[in-house]
Amino acid sequence: MKAAWYTENGGPEVMQYGDLPDPEVQADTVVIAVEWISIEGGDLLNRLVSPPRVTPFVPGYQAAGRVVEVGSGVTRFRAGDRVIGFNWNGSHTSLFAVPEKYCYPVPDDLDLKAASTIPVAFGTASDALFEFGRLQPGETVLIQGAAGGVGLAAVQLAAKAGATVIGTASSDARLDRLREWGLDHGINYREQDIAKVCRDLTAGKGVDMVLDMAGGKGVSTLLQALRYRGRYEVIGAATGDTPRFEFFELIRRSATVHAISFGGEMHTPRAHALIASIARRMARGDLVMPIERVFPLAEVVEAHRFVAEGHPFGRVLMQP
Repeated sequence: MKAAWYTENGGPEVMQYGDLPDPEVQADTVVIAVEWISIEGGDLLNRLVSPPRVTPFVPGYQAAGRVVEVGSGVTRFRAGDRVIGFNWNGSHTSLFAVPEKYCYPVPDDLDLKAASTIPVAFGTASDALFEFGRLQPGETVLIQGAAGGVGLAAVQLAAKAGATVIGTASSDARLDRLREWGLDHGINYREQDIAKVCRDLTAGKGVDMVLDMAGGKGVSTLLQALRYRGRYEVIGAATGDTPRFEFFELIRRSATVHAISFGGEMHTPRAHALIASIARRMARGDLVMPIERVFPLAEVVEAHRFVAEGHPFGRVLMQP
């Protein structure tokens, strides 16, 4: 099979591309002939900071394609089925082997390109907003990093749930683009004080919820934007730096902090039902994930570098 891999941590330049042996098929394995690979934030973070368990190490959480082989214990899928696959690594390849519990059917009226973006981005955003955050209609949510994949999913889901959506991005142009997805108020974090704008927009009260996709960068400012008894949802990180909450700052606000790891629950019936619901909504056009660029898998170094440095709007995909 064709694959991208690395043997040591580092920047995009550590990635290699070529031929590796086809995956071994265990009893619970579903093997997917990959058509679309969605590059997730965790793919880059793992390459930077998580020592590979085995070498060569094929990274990647998520891809969509058609089933070509199943293990003896698989009951829900058969060859030819259109599916999205998730695993803790292995998507950067032409043959993606996933446990059956991490395989999700794709509706006939949804194309695989769009489907490849669903589980991590939309599942994570939904859990942050609703499963943990308990967002209610009429509440105000601040989305830090609104132009990324999870951010764009969160903007749409929050807006359609009746919330007022405030989002941050690195430029006015990106904020203008976000308005078509449901953004009510934009904050250029390079030029504006996030806490002050949020306080002004909420008559001094502060926002009901913060979704932090930026790994705690400016966490003190984000907490200052949060109302008393507000909810702070910790979602993503761009680097291996360890952010810290000021203990008494949390106490003064009686703030609730939730750490979101949708991957830890993606095998559950609840997660399967959520992903199926999102897929149906995407099929009828209710939810959309913009695709900034598509790279051949052979250009994995360039693809990873673009995701890390190019500030893509939405997702970046690869094709084997």
